[in-house]
Amino acid sequence: MHVEHLLGDTSLGLRLLWAQDALLRREISGVTVTDLEDPARFVRPGEVVLSGLVWWSPEGGSGKAERFVSALKEAGAAALLAGEETHGSVPDDLVEACVRHGLPVAGVPAHIMFRAITDAVYLRQWGALGRHHALPENARVRISRLLAQDSGPGPVLEAAFAHLDAVTAYVFTPSGRTVAATPGAPVIAVPEAAALVADGSGVTVSVASAAASPYERWLLYLPDLDGAPPRMLHEIAVALGNCQDALARGRTAGRQAADELGALLFAPEARPAAVEAALRRCGQGESGPVEGWPAEGASYRVVVAGAGAAGALEEVAAQVAQVAQVAQDGAGRAIVGRLPDGCAFAVLPGALDGGLDGALDEVWSRVAACAPGVPLHGGTGAPAVGAEGLDGALAQARYALTSARTTAPDASRLTDATTLAGLHTLLTGIPADVRAAYARTVLGELLESDRAATAVLLSTLETFLACDGSWARTARALHLHVNTVHYRIERVEHFTGRDLSRLRDRLDLWAALLCR
Repeated sequence: MHVEHLLGDTSLGLRLLWAQDALLRREISGVTVTDLEDPARFVRPGEVVLSGLVWWSPEGGSGKAERFVSALKEAGAAALLAGEETHGSVPDDLVEACVRHGLPVAGVPAHIMFRAITDAVYLRQWGALGRHHALPENARVRISRLLAQDSGPGPVLEAAFAHLDAVTAYVFTPSGRTVAATPGAPVIAVPEAAALVADGSGVTVSVASAAASPYERWLLYLPDLDGAPPRMLHEIAVALGNCQDALARGRTAGRQAADELGALLFAPEARPAAVEAALRRCGQGESGPVEGWPAEGASYRVVVAGAGAAGALEEVAAQVAQVAQVAQDGAGRAIVGRLPDGCAFAVLPGALDGGLDGALDEVWSRVAACAPGVPLHGGTGAPAVGAEGLDGALAQARYALTSARTTAPDASRLTDATTLAGLHTLLTGIPADVRAAYARTVLGELLESDRAATAVLLSTLETFLACDGSWARTARALHLHVNTVHYRIERVEHFTGRDLSRLRDRLDLWAALLCR
């Protein structure tokens, strides 16, 4: 199938925005769906790239578009199909970048599902294949039955490769968690699996799922380059995509109970009895509540992440459980939902407490790397014992999330509320507008930086407090006479109404400087 064949499919309604005739005749090898700002490592030569453009913003404009398109060009992508739903149209910056790099680009109407485009590519390819290139009919029938029964990826993967001898295959997430593996496949540690996916060894096929975030995407991986024909792998990848979509639908339906728990914990003075009942609803099994969930006197850890990071927390919770070898059912289940303010939250069971802090930090870094252009900020609270401590743990985690955003606005970070052990770190958890208001109230005219005189006074105050109120050390640090220091500090006291001989006033001014 060539690019021009795909663009000519009237059922898809794709709008060609730029291309050259020679580029339209390029053969399509497959499809990759991504919203990573730098998707190069997940794109194979000849693939059509589908993107919803979630990564693009008017503020980043041409810079983000340039990085994205250059990464596609470097990876050998055949064309870019850009979704119009997020921004209403394909941004001009993106089209211009495609023209510069010679990459065909077309718009995908908002009403067209990406899955329709993926199916159009692979069904066209399979139609021209012999039986030895694609799945046998009996394997297709068995996989269809498994999907109809909402089976997980393990049975689907086993059925897909059952007709081949000694083929080893895995389904990984980009951060290295093993979702499924063929029977007898050696266990691969998470860091090693992440490295295999990243360095391009073996064969890796992206599993297209409309419901999966960049953190949860599945990758079909075979260590043996000749383990199976590429066309067959793409067919298996589509089946796995259907499987992931079905699991996501079930998870979305079950997330209502988690959201209700989040609303309870978010509200002031949450009632322990109501919280415990909500925990039980979150522990529903197929035949009703899981016995012993929540366990009496159980301990929990609460993690909060920024808006839109529910998928990241799902992956973090699953990886931490895998590292700790705790099953995600019954009393070992993690709860992931959304808070009323839009942030995502997770409640991790106390069974994971052993070494949880180290595991969380390690997993957080790996998961954040799945979307390097999107800072993943998170916060954790102290362990909570019983339902009555969960609202406090959530409040701590939300405070730590604000601290993470303050200290690393452009980088991923997970902050533990229990590590905010000094005034400087404690203040980072206060919202930025509150910090700014406090600084303006306490420092007043000293913040008028356009006036040279007040700027000198502010600098002198900072040095004076840093020198623990020592006149002599301040004078030496500023290369001034000590009388000049006395004069300037008197002026500071005049403008602020504070007495710097008193510890309380010194602390107020120091906090205001830190808030600034």
